[in-house]
Amino acid sequence: MRQNPSFAMTDVGEIRRLIDLNPWVTLVSQAEEGLVASHYAVMLDEDRDDLTIVGHVGKPDDAILGLGARELLVVVQGPHGYITPRWYGEVAAVPTWNFVSAHLRGIPELLSPEENLRVLDRLVDRFEGHGDDARGLYTLPNDVTFVERLERGTVGFRLTPTHVTAKRKLSQNRTVEVVETIIDGLTAEGRHELADEMRRAADARVRP
Repeated sequence: MRQNPSFAMTDVGEIRRLIDLNPWVTLVSQAEEGLVASHYAVMLDEDRDDLTIVGHVGKPDDAILGLGARELLVVVQGPHGYITPRWYGEVAAVPTWNFVSAHLRGIPELLSPEENLRVLDRLVDRFEGHGDDARGLYTLPNDVTFVERLERGTVGFRLTPTHVTAKRKLSQNRTVEVVETIIDGLTAEGRHELADEMRRAADARVRP
């Protein structure tokens, strides 16, 4: 992803927030036959305060990706969408696409079966929620034998990226008035996630 200083996102807390809110990522690796990609959910490593992520892939995706042996590119995609030049006023302009995204690169560490089970348990716990009918990884009828058999069909990993590129392109190159018009337009169209990210970026610009 080509970086632009005007749109660079370098704050670790903001990148962590992006990952936490957008856990469904694309994993890209260079295999002998060419580029390969898979899609899985990841989480921030709860024992770290950096950009280390944990996750798992199903077999044989580990072999296809060369997990643990080759560099892995993790693409995190946040809110994004089309921006019409109508919102710029009566000036010569072209449409654009606003987005928030991060690329994390590095060679992942493979998890032991015990660590992988803990990550799987945490993953289910996060997305299952805590309602009265929530079903955790070890909730009947998911007995321990079944869960351990499930774990053997997956490979867990931990990735501490050695290279990070994060970008928040949210009309920071436009005037405050134009940004407010864009936010109003997105809100009127029901594209609240992108509008909220633009509001967050706009507020950061004026914060002392």
